[in-house]
Amino acid sequence: MENINLIDTFSEFKELKNIDRATMVRVLEDSFRSVLVKIFGSDENFDVIVNIDKGDFEIWRNREVVPDGEVEDTNTQISLSDARKIDEDYEIGEEVVDEVNFHKFGRRAILTLRQNLAGQIMELEKDHLYSKYTERIGDVVTGEVYQIWKREMLILDDEGNELILPRAEQIPGDFFRKGETVRAVVIRVEMRNNTPLIILSRTSPVFLERLFEFEVPEIYDGLITIKKIVRAPGERAKVAVESYDDRIDPVGACVGMKGSRIHGIVRELHNENIDVINYTANTQLFIQRALNPAKVSTIKLFEEEKRADVYLQPEEVSLAIGKGGLNIRLASQLTGYEIDVYRETEDEDEEDVSLDEFSDEIESWILDELKAIGCDTAKSVLDLTVEDLTKRTDLEEETIREVINVLKAEFE
Repeated sequence: MENINLIDTFSEFKELKNIDRATMVRVLEDSFRSVLVKIFGSDENFDVIVNIDKGDFEIWRNREVVPDGEVEDTNTQISLSDARKIDEDYEIGEEVVDEVNFHKFGRRAILTLRQNLAGQIMELEKDHLYSKYTERIGDVVTGEVYQIWKREMLILDDEGNELILPRAEQIPGDFFRKGETVRAVVIRVEMRNNTPLIILSRTSPVFLERLFEFEVPEIYDGLITIKKIVRAPGERAKVAVESYDDRIDPVGACVGMKGSRIHGIVRELHNENIDVINYTANTQLFIQRALNPAKVSTIKLFEEEKRADVYLQPEEVSLAIGKGGLNIRLASQLTGYEIDVYRETEDEDEEDVSLDEFSDEIESWILDELKAIGCDTAKSVLDLTVEDLTKRTDLEEETIREVINVLKAEFE
């Protein structure tokens, strides 16, 4: 009866897809040998042959034939008369090889073997799970909610492995029931009590990055790069993108026709408001874009302190700051500059003139160059020195002097 159990055990283990044949044979052989050591004190004179396909095994013992009455170690030696019971032709000094019937060792030996095997297989499974998910850090996985606790949720992947989604890694609007499907990104794998613990997140910027890769083929193919993502999960995110192909509008590609591409992402993130921003190395322009949807009038940069003073029309200030200061906080994180917002005073505005008013006298590409550095009005240009303007735009000094003369004439 026990023999059949053992073969059942084999086929059970044979089903384990994560363990290759060579490892399986080694584990089985080790398990047999550890039992042999327990019974005989040594396993050196045994040959263990495991046949995984048939689910059976053979154990052969090698003993030296010694004269009757001179057997000192029954495990490695056999008396001549006992040897001749096996085969009459044996002589002293020869080696007797006979098969050991494992089942004669009784239930305990077989139980020990099964426990030993189960223990080793479990360790292998844990190691496999640990290395499999360590390689998958940063990947999105889909699983089924199995159990919900106060501080975390237990999710099972398609192979039945246990994954943990802590409450802190869930989006504030997340609400899942048992049996529902969840998507999240693997952020880390830890060992707890010798068991791999796979931690997932839905609040990580990496999760948003992967969702963009799924929805936007140009990002997946590397034609568009995500330069940086900052998030207030469930509320707002800002994503800076850059295209390596002039023919591709990175923002348009990410948003999709009528918002078709970004809509799926927003839905997955419980209507998180996602601003997709065209990345630029021009700091002023980048800050201006990062403060979207607010319209910026002028920006003063303090490079050493990584600080920017941003001036806006009074009605734009609250837009720039955003609900609870969220917009300005995310813009600061995205650009790496501490942003302070100031409202432009009314009396100055009355005197100031928008650059667009000069389109008759100044060519539009020159105006665009000035706007690109955050100068939208005549005064914002006149506030800067000729050196400053030359350094920060692609305009010739001569052109800048002409522009300044035209603008000054307006105020005289």
